[in-house]
Amino acid sequence: MAVLDKPTRFNEIKRRLDGVTQRVLTQTLRRLERNGMVVRRVLPTSPVGVEYSLTPLGESLREPFGRLYEWTVNHADEIREHQIDYDQRVQS
Repeated sequence: MAVLDKPTRFNEIKRRLDGVTQRVLTQTLRRLERNGMVVRRVLPTSPVGVEYSLTPLGESLREPFGRLYEWTVNHADEIREHQIDYDQRVQS
């Protein structure tokens, strides 16, 4: 949702989300569309293109999602340390 600040084509979304696979992005966008957060529009281009944009419901989630995203970025190192510690304990 962070990359949908304007109507955005699928490939542009994929480029902006480092490391996401096409399959995972497709599944995620379908779930967001199913839940009414995004709308998918087929573009009359050759080859056919698709763009996604936030619905009003999706827009209403932008602020709380942004706060959660910011929190995640701010605590990423600490979270990663806990993950490493956990993985070492579980593998032992």
